[in-house]
Amino acid sequence: MNAVELTRELVRIDTINPMSPERPCAERVGKLLAEAGFAVTKHEFAPGRTSVVARRDGPDALCFAGHTDTVPLGAAKWKHDPFGGELSGGLLYGRGSSDMKSGVAAMVAAALDLAKRPLRKGLVLVLVAGEETGCEGAAHLARTKALGSAGAMIVGEPTGNVPVVGHKGALWLKARTRGVTAHGSMPEKGVNAVVKAARAVLALQEFSFDVARDPLLGSPTLNVGTFQGGLNVNSVPDEAVIGIDIRTIPAQRHAELRKRLQDALGADVELESIVDLEGIRTPEDHAFVQSAIDAVAQVTGDRPKAGTATYFTDASVLTPAFGGIPTVILGPGEMALCHQTDEHCRVERVEQAVEIYSRVARAWCAP
Repeated sequence: MNAVELTRELVRIDTINPMSPERPCAERVGKLLAEAGFAVTKHEFAPGRTSVVARRDGPDALCFAGHTDTVPLGAAKWKHDPFGGELSGGLLYGRGSSDMKSGVAAMVAAALDLAKRPLRKGLVLVLVAGEETGCEGAAHLARTKALGSAGAMIVGEPTGNVPVVGHKGALWLKARTRGVTAHGSMPEKGVNAVVKAARAVLALQEFSFDVARDPLLGSPTLNVGTFQGGLNVNSVPDEAVIGIDIRTIPAQRHAELRKRLQDALGADVELESIVDLEGIRTPEDHAFVQSAIDAVAQVTGDRPKAGTATYFTDASVLTPAFGGIPTVILGPGEMALCHQTDEHCRVERVEQAVEIYSRVARAWCAP
């Protein structure tokens, strides 16, 4: 299977989350893997929102993981058909080309090649729906015990074929304050929820994470992204809502962090989680990481240093679900092109990714 042509085929399938279901993509890759001898199961967390688990039996399996959904196109006009899979000047254009249908296609192509070879260990592909809205598909697979086991994992998110050993977690919260409405000319008759929320914002500004900086990922961050309160200027507002975006490092546990936040904000603030995905980190000197670096060096001629990503991935769910296995994020797409107008990937990198994945798998699985 030619990974570039499969990428073009997958790009032509509209899987914009949440409007367009991922089932057609899941059926296409599932059929290819089933025909190659993989045991394929499909799992839906909502109608049409289909994830695929394809397994070749064996102990201590290597997992290839990716997602088939994409983000919307945006308001700007595209120069290239976002669902055309057009090739021009060594680039492949389309929504999802970098994030991350090229990675999915390269993993499937590598798996089809590996299916022809004798392997000492197992191989599993976990290709999920609903990543872009908080790893819904991965969470459903973990919750329903559909994953089985694995000993190491590559997530094919866009890294330009540079191995990434960790990313921050995301804890997005709604902080709600409540009051009592009254006429704006008689504010003493009411309780102002906006004033309570303003105090909460000042408390958030002073909040200290009290955790050591990660050598690669740096320190956790907190941003107040939204602030809404009141319906009209001449009434005392009885509700206000703050949107909080916290990016954590793997040393932090979200449940403990949320409790500390609640203590800092006090009883006047109600906290509700929107996204709760913890960070992941594999030591740079881990043998599996070094195997991925070796494979990249052999294929590209350049020996990269292990990096980190600014985005979160399905590894936030899958890595702990598999028992904390070593995880490398490595894919042919470009980080800078995620979610962009005229998104594209480099054809050369798609082809390289197939060989990189095959080499990592042979090192892990072969006799």
